[in-house]
Amino acid sequence: MPEGAAVTAEIRLLGPADGAVLARVAPGVFDNPVHPRWSIEFLADPRHHLAVALDGDIVVGMASAVHYVHPDKAPELWINEVGVAPTHHNRGIARRMLAALFERGRELECGQAWVLTDRGNPAAMRLYAAAGGVEHPVPSIMFEFQLTLGITESMTVR
Repeated sequence: MPEGAAVTAEIRLLGPADGAVLARVAPGVFDNPVHPRWSIEFLADPRHHLAVALDGDIVVGMASAVHYVHPDKAPELWINEVGVAPTHHNRGIARRMLAALFERGRELECGQAWVLTDRGNPAAMRLYAAAGGVEHPVPSIMFEFQLTLGITESMTVR
């Protein structure tokens, strides 16, 4: 099928009983191979949400989100990651998965949804704008902390 051609992909929000759906994933959807233990844990957590696009029984797209609460704010939906198999790019799949996550956020009374991306990712910039996102440039700096056993042991505060 040529890039940009219409595709009938089923969009589903997975739940705790849907781990088997992640057994067949097209290349390029996730950053790494799906790990069964983490899949089960993710899907069992009611604050985690995973929309997938299915072409037959193959996952060709995914969008993950977490809804969270804070004592002084309405719940929010953080869009963590969106991935679509290269064979299914430019067919509206990512936008449809985002719409499913936004609907879930509304059901959970989230006041807003948000996502971070890099300017160096024009596909993501186009997707989020096309999905109705409003850009808020912020001069933020991300700090990452490695929590793998062995790494943090050498960082003991004295």
